Amino acid sequence: MAWIVLVVAGLFEVAMALCLKASKGFTEPLPSVGFAFFAVTSFGLLSLALKSLEVSTAYAVWVGIGAVGTAALGMLVMGDQVSAAKIAALAFIVVGVVGLNLAGGGH
Repeated sequence: MAWIVLVVAGLFEVAMALCLKASKGFTEPLPSVGFAFFAVTSFGLLSLALKSLEVSTAYAVWVGIGAVGTAALGMLVMGDQVSAAKIAALAFIVVGVVGLNLAGGGH
């Protein structure tokens, strides 16, 4: 159950980052409120997951989901530039997070 909560927390982190971009420096009210909601929810869910999971692995998974998800959506729907180097770097993040789990970071 903690892993499900952690994945959802990571997805909320992606939403937080996208709202931050859409808020245009907190000048757009709706995305600014969305940012605050998603940030509080993401951190709250991360906190719940940390009750059962090691902080090193859980935080890396949370950040990894946020980084890869935000970068991917940035490239797919927000017009960010796509390159082979960016895709390779994102793959390395995924490999690193999986490596932490395989090294015994999960419960």
